[in-house]
Amino acid sequence: MSSSLFRRTAVFFIVLLASFYIAAKDSLPAGYRKIKLGMTVEEVKTALKADYQFGYRGERDVSMLPGRDRILIETDTSRTAPYSFLERCWFQFYEDKLYTITINLRQDKMDHYSVFSALCDKYGNPSEFNPEKSEWSDGSVIMALERPLTLKYTDKTVFDTLRENSYVNKSAQEMSREQFLEGL
Repeated sequence: MSSSLFRRTAVFFIVLLASFYIAAKDSLPAGYRKIKLGMTVEEVKTALKADYQFGYRGERDVSMLPGRDRILIETDTSRTAPYSFLERCWFQFYEDKLYTITINLRQDKMDHYSVFSALCDKYGNPSEFNPEKSEWSDGSVIMALERPLTLKYTDKTVFDTLRENSYVNKSAQEMSREQFLEGL
């Protein structure tokens, strides 16, 4: 076997092994436990009732947000599940579909470094990293670990749509304020 052929074969196998390692990383989850982005309000309520870790108490944890078709479910485990690693959780809906899950973890039971290390081991290095948060994204889901210890799952498509719709023309008062400041 010539040395050129040997080198090409070795490079091929190294690239092949590297691609297997990269492919072995899990794809981003679309939620936590049985709560998944895109679920309806009723599906999330049913899943929350079945999972004691969230401390869901029923309808009193559900509220309407300003704006059309926006619902929020908030859970608190301080009384109903003090043994849980979760502290408070928020589930935000738009047009009856879950698009954001926010989970505050108990800092007395878990630390930021352990969660960050587990996420890196499972999903690879974050696509964005700064002192306030680490973020992983796969085009459809954004998963972020924020300080001090909050984990967020967001439906990227819905989030982008809501962000685009929030860019409205400035009010007369805002324009007048800017003109005043420019004149200083």
